[in-house]
Amino acid sequence: MQRPGTEVWAGLVMLVLSGAVAVPVVTGIADPTVPRGWWVVTFAVFLGTLLLSLSETPRLRIRYAAYASSVVLAWVVVLTLPQMGLVLILLVLTAACSVYLLPLWGSLLVVGLNTVVVVAVVRPLGENAPESVVTVGFYLMIQLASMLSSATLLRERQMRLEITAANVELQAAGVLLSDATRTAERLRISRELHDQIGHQLTVLTLRLETARHVDEAAAREHLEHADRVARELLRDVRSTVGLLRTQAPDLESSLQEMTRGLPGLQVSVEVDPGVRLEEPLSTALVRAAQEAVTNTIRHAQAQQLRIEVGLRDAHVVLVAQDDGYGDRDLVLGNGLLGLRERLSTLGGEVTLDGRDGFRLTASVPVP
Repeated sequence: MQRPGTEVWAGLVMLVLSGAVAVPVVTGIADPTVPRGWWVVTFAVFLGTLLLSLSETPRLRIRYAAYASSVVLAWVVVLTLPQMGLVLILLVLTAACSVYLLPLWGSLLVVGLNTVVVVAVVRPLGENAPESVVTVGFYLMIQLASMLSSATLLRERQMRLEITAANVELQAAGVLLSDATRTAERLRISRELHDQIGHQLTVLTLRLETARHVDEAAAREHLEHADRVARELLRDVRSTVGLLRTQAPDLESSLQEMTRGLPGLQVSVEVDPGVRLEEPLSTALVRAAQEAVTNTIRHAQAQQLRIEVGLRDAHVVLVAQDDGYGDRDLVLGNGLLGLRERLSTLGGEVTLDGRDGFRLTASVPVP
């Protein structure tokens, strides 16, 4: 199971701190300017919409609407409880969460609007103008600091994902290079086998042909030599075939090597023992698995990914399914489009399903 990261713990701390704001109102220590029940409901809706905006729901419109609602509700909560300065921490929370949805200028706009609310709250707190200026400046700075800290955490997480995805691509390239090297070696061995067999068969044929036209004693010598040539030929063929078998690429090993040691993602690979593919088909399936892993790392927020390869109706089928967040409205990037084109040249196809996690199915006919 994936361990919570720094930003998860930070979010939990902020959530607990935000909940503490409502305790004085609920216990009757602080009185809002609106009915207590309405204030509690508004506060609860604020927390709910803020959490919804940070969720991984695939519909961005819902997240944007939820965040905008949480910002407005935070203003309402703060303005209706002006005598308690701790409530201003809710504005800091909305500023920190803005970076997960908005560009930098949008986050700065939220900070600016929140600061206007702070000014509206601290102005009636006392007649000491310098103290009010310090309070406004303090909450402005803490909003900026929390926003920039969240942006840094988000950027670091994105960089980790990109590094992990690049590592998958590098491992896939290494696997494919190894397969290509093995293929080149098998080709070299087959050429040597052809040369050896051709030479030895020529010698064998000449000896047998000569034995047909000489007397019995001389023929025996030629037959014995032909027998030695035939035995050497059989030994060479067995040795070469043994090399070809030991160097045949294994799809399961290739997929396991490509997905080994991915941080935060547990990958299981299962390949039907009957699957034995030539290099073009093996390469296509390795690329399909690579694309599935990369998409899971970058978009799914998944903890587990399962890759299965088997034979179905004269087709070899790869299915990659993660347990992350799906997307009913999948938009194909260059990687998936390139994979679809690659498989189509082999007579295969790629299907995608985002209803329950991310599911990629690649099917290629076996010649």
